[in-house]
Amino acid sequence: MSDHRKEVKTMSLFEVAILEHPTPKEIEEGKAERLVFGPEAVVAATPQAAAIAAVLDSSATHDLATARRDRMEVLVRPFVTA
Repeated sequence: MSDHRKEVKTMSLFEVAILEHPTPKEIEEGKAERLVFGPEAVVAATPQAAAIAAVLDSSATHDLATARRDRMEVLVRPFVTA
């Protein structure tokens, strides 16, 4: 008899932030990176899944809609307690 149990994926807690980098012209004008999302806690199976969840999060859609996606950087790190 075969075992049909599904493998359970362990979920982890990650901190995710999304930055929009300025253009070279904006840098000359003194502008810096702009925080578009977060940092927020996200529960996901992998860092990649946490990044996708943050990008698709409905609370971030306004800022993400105004940001240039080609200049965005998604930063993900494991949540660590001190």
